[in-house]
Amino acid sequence: MPPRAKPRENGRAPISITTVVDAVGALSSGSVRGHLYMYDTNKAGGSSGFGTEELRTRVRMGDRVLWNVLALECEAYVGIAGIDIDKDVCEPERKVYPGTDVAYWIGTVKKDDISVVPYQIRFLVGTRAEPIVTTLSPTLVG
Repeated sequence: MPPRAKPRENGRAPISITTVVDAVGALSSGSVRGHLYMYDTNKAGGSSGFGTEELRTRVRMGDRVLWNVLALECEAYVGIAGIDIDKDVCEPERKVYPGTDVAYWIGTVKKDDISVVPYQIRFLVGTRAEPIVTTLSPTLVG
């Protein structure tokens, strides 16, 4: 049986944000606009904008937020180079699943009194040297 995600001290599992990138479209246009689909695991908690580049993830202080990426095309490489967000709200760190080279980013929400906190994700796509940055902003919302 595979290991389950460890719940936080308050008993809540991390909120997982999955980004799906159409790498072929992003590489041909030089942008992820129209080629990025975002989802999270907190729909019951009030998140909205599923399947869009403007995902609004509902969070509370103490929530752990985990970002990961998938390629729409199985032959393409996509990765997250970084997440640019207000460090007073959340400070994501790059981690690697044990025994693999699969990376993810995780951070803890530091404040409870946030309204809307936009962020940008820098994606590594294919063999392109420069990351492609989101143009529309997903947000964490309180």
